[in-house]
Amino acid sequence: MASTIPDPRPGAQGAHSTPPATDRAGRVEVHGIDHIPDTERHGRPRELFAVWAAANVNYLSLVIGGALVLMGLSLPQALAVIVVGNLFWLLTGVLAMSGPAAGAPSEVITRAMYGVRGNRVNNAVTGWMISVCYFALNLAAAASAAFALVARTGLPVNTAVKIAVVLAIAAVTLTISVYGHALIVKLYLPLTIALTAAFGVVAYAVLLHADFGYTPEASSSGVDLWATLLAGVTVIASGPLSYTTSADFSRYLPRTASPRAVVGWTAFGGFLPSVVVCSLGALAATAVDMTDPQSALEQILPGWFSPVFLLALVLGTISLNALTAYSAGLALQAVGIRIRRSLSVIVDGAVASALTLYALLVSNFLDTVSNVLQLTVVLLGPAMALYATDIWLRRNRYDGLALMDESPASPFWYTGGVHGAGALALGAGVTAAALCVNTLYTGPIAAALDGVDLALPVGIVVTSACYGLLTRASRRGVLGSCCLSPDARVLMPGSCSCK
Repeated sequence: MASTIPDPRPGAQGAHSTPPATDRAGRVEVHGIDHIPDTERHGRPRELFAVWAAANVNYLSLVIGGALVLMGLSLPQALAVIVVGNLFWLLTGVLAMSGPAAGAPSEVITRAMYGVRGNRVNNAVTGWMISVCYFALNLAAAASAAFALVARTGLPVNTAVKIAVVLAIAAVTLTISVYGHALIVKLYLPLTIALTAAFGVVAYAVLLHADFGYTPEASSSGVDLWATLLAGVTVIASGPLSYTTSADFSRYLPRTASPRAVVGWTAFGGFLPSVVVCSLGALAATAVDMTDPQSALEQILPGWFSPVFLLALVLGTISLNALTAYSAGLALQAVGIRIRRSLSVIVDGAVASALTLYALLVSNFLDTVSNVLQLTVVLLGPAMALYATDIWLRRNRYDGLALMDESPASPFWYTGGVHGAGALALGAGVTAAALCVNTLYTGPIAAALDGVDLALPVGIVVTSACYGLLTRASRRGVLGSCCLSPDARVLMPGSCSCK
């Protein structure tokens, strides 16, 4: 798959080994959602491995792995679900491929799919709102581990201490996000090594106590088993599907960067640690009660290691949340708010911190948010499918400078600022997924199938098929301005100059 049409501009074909002054670890990142010039592109695709690995050696993966066993799956079934669900990291990798091609973040590239105005709505919901909710949930998880760590020092874990801990974790997270891309790339390799070492000790303890012949007391079969297996795959897949913004971290790579390498290092960086850590959670669930993972794991860990384990949980969540906050800041800009990226990150962090404090000190708000996020696969699955389909149809050819144009003269203005094909395809996919879901509510199709939840595959297939068909239909101007892609007999709005 070609990455882009050859660019004759100076520096377009060259890679830079030394980061430019605008993207160095000790300086606040200058760029927001604006285009990255070829003269400022640098780095290699392999750097993406550590970025995604550090974010996935975390507490949440342990919890999810243990949850599969608690759902009633046997150990082999849980391990199989973990592998299958994490294969969706391949889609995350495919989306990352568009970053070097466009020199723009995902929040801008999606203008090609939804139109300039339609993309603002997409970023408000898929980009900003969901990211802030995830930030709040992860911050609460990190705070819980930090509270236990503080308690070991003998300090009282009262309201004032809780507020201080939450704000301290948020401050560290937001500092990484504000400094941005260069600091993330430089910091996440040593973080990956440190977290891997810590979880290596956890792995040793878990393997010593795990019951490799574990089978649940009441095993499922038939439709019930399939319903549980599909639910497990959906839970695991919700992780990679939440990263519809993977181009945010690949956009600084030279446009000549190998698309396959970008896909491979991104996908492998997410897949490998997720499989390993989720599997540890499943193995631990055969030996201890993973309904309270933090306390349960401390029972089988060496006493001296417990504080290190708690610190690793906090650092892993900070790594994860720094990526989330970074993308949320870009999403806030892409909504149309004229604000510097560094300030938008701080705004997002302040909102998420306020939600977390309210949840921890006043109500069970995060429980409500957590339940709502179970339904995000209904939206995120179709959104990622549409993005990946657009990359395939365009052969990953994106004009980054044209994507920056938000005026009615933009090739991505379409009709009234909305790309009909993208909006209709996403709507069809989300509707189809909602009919098949079985989480907080049971859709009519799921009910007819005795609770089998097909929301994930149905949402993906319906969205991709509809987008392909509707895009072809625009050949006659039905859905807006259009032209024919030179490498494939596919009509693609905004992909080149109409003749």
